Amino acid sequence: MKKSFEFSRRRFLKGCGAALALPYMESLQASKKSSANVAPPIRLAFFYIPNGVEQSHWNIENTGRGDEWQLSRTLSPLNPVKNKLLVLSNLDRIKVPGTDGHAQAGSCYLSTARPDELSPAGYPLKKTIDQLVAQEVGNQTPFRSLELSCNPYEDNRESVYFDNISWYGPSHVAKSVRDPKKVFNRLFQVSEHKGHASVLDIVLDDAKSLSKTIAQSDNLKLEEYMDSVRTVEKQIERIKGRQDAISKLGISPPTKPWQAMARDEFIEVMSDLMVLAFQTNLTRVATLMTGPERWGSPLTVDGLFEKPVSHHGMTHAQGKDEVKKQLQALDRFHVEQYFKVIQKMDSIKEGEKSLLDNMMLVLGSGLSSGMLHVCNNLPTVIAGKAGGLINSNQHIKAPEGTPIANLWMKIAEIMNTKKERIGDSTGTLSLS
Repeated sequence: MKKSFEFSRRRFLKGCGAALALPYMESLQASKKSSANVAPPIRLAFFYIPNGVEQSHWNIENTGRGDEWQLSRTLSPLNPVKNKLLVLSNLDRIKVPGTDGHAQAGSCYLSTARPDELSPAGYPLKKTIDQLVAQEVGNQTPFRSLELSCNPYEDNRESVYFDNISWYGPSHVAKSVRDPKKVFNRLFQVSEHKGHASVLDIVLDDAKSLSKTIAQSDNLKLEEYMDSVRTVEKQIERIKGRQDAISKLGISPPTKPWQAMARDEFIEVMSDLMVLAFQTNLTRVATLMTGPERWGSPLTVDGLFEKPVSHHGMTHAQGKDEVKKQLQALDRFHVEQYFKVIQKMDSIKEGEKSLLDNMMLVLGSGLSSGMLHVCNNLPTVIAGKAGGLINSNQHIKAPEGTPIANLWMKIAEIMNTKKERIGDSTGTLSLS
């Protein structure tokens, strides 16, 4: 991090340690007497890498537990936390012919809908696993979910399919936010929410008076609308109720524009906001894209390349040894950012465990190879133990052709979200 970044680092970024543990304790425990009997909630997050990976340095050969397996060259930055990792191989995402491979990679990664479930635009945009879970657990937190993107571009040359991995349903995107200050204000500026609350009061008053003059069928529609307004009201009350705990953190909003941040700085700031949202129990579900799919604008990665590069363009030129080495370095860079998030989560204590112990932090991509646009053997790593429901320190190689949706089924099960099927799933993946 550069010194010019002003995010009250002493209290906010530095370690995310014991000083930030208080909000969890206050939000989940009514008294010290009951603290021993209250289990921390399980949280779910996705840390997304665009454009696939260079597979020869990513893939792991040995399977098994403990010393039976070793991390690959690209994944080697994770060695210090190997015992907290579950690596999965041979998980596939269905590919729909005739639609852009990168648009599918982003928009279909967490839904893996079947070909007969295409949206009018040609993409199987069923509700994604994060939103299925958020629908179940979101009523326990101020925010159902949090969607973040470290997209450094302002040109918006690509459509919504390339910069969002979270979807409420067909053609209804859970749009990712790329401005850290907007994320901060949404999470922590209660004054904004109070203003929204006053508007909602007026809306409800008008709706109540209208209900006396409209037909029965319209009254049903109006009641549905009022229910949605009441949901927002409850969200605002939950946010206001968290303010005493949040104020003790002493955090301040970011002042540096996201457009001026270095790549590692941008990803770290967004990751810190995500971690803080989990820690203060503002949400239990989040997605973070480290960058958009395909975007052809030059990308500056300080300390890694002498000049801006095109991540997407590099994937199609990896037949050249020099380009291949650059891709390996970029993959390793993303793994290093993932490692930083793991460290911060593991430093936050929740009773005798850590935030990481109660997490499923999934590292993945919607493509395995950006050059070939293939989506079999997708890169997949899970950090955290989901409260003891995941056995870490192992590499599991599933049978070839196993849908990654089977993993989504397992995640849904762990998060108490009952589903008979997700996308092209054929069952529930065993993680034991």
